[in-house]
Amino acid sequence: MAGGLSESELAQLRNRFKRDAELLLQPASDEEEKSKEKADSKQLSRFNRHSVFWILASIGLTYYLEFFTVILESEDIIRWWFNVGLVLLGVCLSLASFCIVYLEWFKGIQHYDQEYPAVPPITTAAFIAASFSFNIALWPVWSFFTPVILFTQFMGVVMIISLLG
Repeated sequence: MAGGLSESELAQLRNRFKRDAELLLQPASDEEEKSKEKADSKQLSRFNRHSVFWILASIGLTYYLEFFTVILESEDIIRWWFNVGLVLLGVCLSLASFCIVYLEWFKGIQHYDQEYPAVPPITTAAFIAASFSFNIALWPVWSFFTPVILFTQFMGVVMIISLLG
């Protein structure tokens, strides 16, 4: 073969690809599997700058806006929407507790979204509806700052929960 590979070179190339393919198809050794599992189980530090930021921002807003006093005593809040938001938030927390406490801790089901595929979309829809309800209810109090305040409070709670888990 002029300008191409000879028969012996082609045979060597085929053998090399065959060996490489066999190595790739062999199961990984125990040590390799353990090191992969160890790397997968290593988590990033839960305590970092952005979690500290959201927690401090949430605490600061709670303090300076007298958040709980306003929620409990303000006459400007549209109570019907606020109560709808509380019910929807209760639905979210109930479903989350069901998944985390009952399914994960007691039943040992890690992928509960496969066992109960309706739970994540229902929880998401209830949370979105609750956030709209709270925004409508609290708009007369804080006006266009309401979404920012509620989002900051939400992120602070999420970051605190992530530090606990």
